[in-house]
Amino acid sequence: MVQPAEQDSRGIVDPAAGLDRFALDRHAPSDHVARYVGWYWVVTWDLPPGQSYPQHVLPHPVVNLVIERASALAVGVHRGQTTKVLQGHGRALGVMFRPGGFSPLAPGPMTQLTDRAAHLVDWLGPAAGQWADDVRGARDQTAMVAAAERFLGGRLPAGRHPCEAATALVDEVVADPTLRRVDALAAHAGVSERTLQRMFAEHVGVSPKWVIRRYRIYEAAEAVAHGQDVVWADLAADLGFADQAHLTREFKQAFGVPPAEYAVRQRAAAAG
Repeated sequence: MVQPAEQDSRGIVDPAAGLDRFALDRHAPSDHVARYVGWYWVVTWDLPPGQSYPQHVLPHPVVNLVIERASALAVGVHRGQTTKVLQGHGRALGVMFRPGGFSPLAPGPMTQLTDRAAHLVDWLGPAAGQWADDVRGARDQTAMVAAAERFLGGRLPAGRHPCEAATALVDEVVADPTLRRVDALAAHAGVSERTLQRMFAEHVGVSPKWVIRRYRIYEAAEAVAHGQDVVWADLAADLGFADQAHLTREFKQAFGVPPAEYAVRQRAAAAG
């Protein structure tokens, strides 16, 4: 089930402030495409003249395809924050693949695409240019999503693809907070750590350790974004960090501020 951003803001830095300045709608893909794509997203914004808003994002371990009025990009897994500066008015369609889900369309191992972005046609061929034009000319979000379905539906494999094993393992990491170590994930998958590392390099683009840490950090951020009172030492233990100081370091590296300061910022934004 695709949840609205108000319920699942993972990856959106300062979600309360951002969602006050733009609208973010998510759309579920068809059953076939959903094996590879998490959701379609449409961002629309209309800011007063002279104003801008820099939205920071802490990306998921996924590929996004993003079509705007003046650009059409394929964005690989980025390990650091990315920033989109919104100005004036506009809209963008995004295709957020599942972890590993872009692998059937990729020009090689996913590690080749990590921390990279390229023109859509460079990764998906000339037909992607026509798809981008169809999206730009679409009358509404339903038509934008339908154009994406037509383009992707005929290109994604109908049969079982090796990437789906990696996707399933990342789903396990998301669903089970007790999966905190690579050796535990490998044992859960019934493979060696070396095999697990190769699988993630081929299909996800980042290491299993990075994926586990990213989702554990998301959990910490979501707790404060949704107004929970957090005892940071207890949360650090629940998420598998060695101690509170370790959680604080990783959180600050990801979000730019310590978790307690981030919590204060979220409460202030929510209060208006």
